Amino acid sequence: MRHPSVSIITVCYNAQDTIEATINSVRRQTYDNYEYIIVDGASTDDTMLIVEQNRDAITRYISEPDEGLYYAMNKALDMATGDYVWFINAGDRIPHANTLEKIMESSYVLQDIYYGKTKIINSKGKVIGERRLKPPQYLTKYSFLWGMVVCHQSAVVRREIVGKYDTQYKITADYDWLLSAIEKADPNKMRRSRRTYSYFLAGGMSKTNMKKGNMERFKIMVKHYGFFLAFIFNVFMTFRYVKDRLTRKSMT
Repeated sequence: MRHPSVSIITVCYNAQDTIEATINSVRRQTYDNYEYIIVDGASTDDTMLIVEQNRDAITRYISEPDEGLYYAMNKALDMATGDYVWFINAGDRIPHANTLEKIMESSYVLQDIYYGKTKIINSKGKVIGERRLKPPQYLTKYSFLWGMVVCHQSAVVRREIVGKYDTQYKITADYDWLLSAIEKADPNKMRRSRRTYSYFLAGGMSKTNMKKGNMERFKIMVKHYGFFLAFIFNVFMTFRYVKDRLTRKSMT
């Protein structure tokens, strides 16, 4: 089996406080067949100064105005040349120097999707927990009826099966993108790892964004599952969210 190439992609905007840690986590990878692409949305802080200071670790970068996160991701997909794509955005990190090496050498037959666990870190890079939703052993699109069981940053996807992000969704286009990739993937070529694939920087959506994100998620669920399943599981997830919030409140 040849060693496939991987396009690691970081999109960012005004990320001067987090971008260097992300770059360094990519720089130290022992797997050598990857390219590193950074797409910046014309930052007004020192993000691009930091990027230029770390030019040796970056294959290609661009900084120009765009219309938002998913427009930048689509731009990065146009730039990517790897067999696989892996989004590690500003503030997120690849956990260990051999993480990518272990992913790419984990099977004799190349998979359509490799996926693993995600840990949450704070602004200082300290692990503060794992995501509540865990990746299932066998992944299908119906796994996502329960929520985002595979974090976007913990999925390495064959470039041939990925499409562009649907920019009508401003908050949850990654949910739609992963579902679309799973629908195109060979069901026998999606490999789960018990390893942690990414460290995800903690950060909450505002209440306004949360409401909008839920509305977008419902539209995506209708698109992939039909109205009936989307309605039933949306009610269930809302009930579970309220229950979790009440439980946490009672413990404080």
